[in-house]
Amino acid sequence: MTKSAEVGTNHLALRGEHDRGAVGPARGLDAVDRSIIEALQKNGRESFRRIAGEVGVSEATVRARYARLCEDNILQVTGVTNPLGLGFDAMAMVGIRTGGAPEPVADEISKWDEAGYVVVTAGQYDILVELVCADRRQLLDLTNRLRSLDGVVSTESFLYLALWKQLYDWGAPADNGRTLEARAG
Repeated sequence: MTKSAEVGTNHLALRGEHDRGAVGPARGLDAVDRSIIEALQKNGRESFRRIAGEVGVSEATVRARYARLCEDNILQVTGVTNPLGLGFDAMAMVGIRTGGAPEPVADEISKWDEAGYVVVTAGQYDILVELVCADRRQLLDLTNRLRSLDGVVSTESFLYLALWKQLYDWGAPADNGRTLEARAG
């Protein structure tokens, strides 16, 4: 695993000082922003020049919009891998129930190199964590570490047997919440 940055300092993590998602207001995206996002979701290595030509704006506009979308934690362009294909032998989604506010527990787990996905949820679990481990022994050690955290009441682990689908191409929502592709169809 690579060394992770301290919570709040990793410029590659989509987490800022402000809440994101359903509990925080989304910054307005216009058609140019949505088109840039969708072009990069199709090909993260696409040149700004080509995107500009497709969108009908200047390359400088694409460059400035890209920088702002990244700075605002809306966009992150990275290579997506299948950890099981890279040789990591144990992946699991872990549901965690807490005895109080889940945020302190989520903050602690977010510091762990092996936790690539940490979300506070509503429903049966207060937190969901995806763990990527070298082997099942490391997964057991991490599960025990989770159980020992202050505030954790219980955990339930779901061991991945195969990664069947992992896509990040849902597009940017248009005014009514549908993607531009869905609106066009």
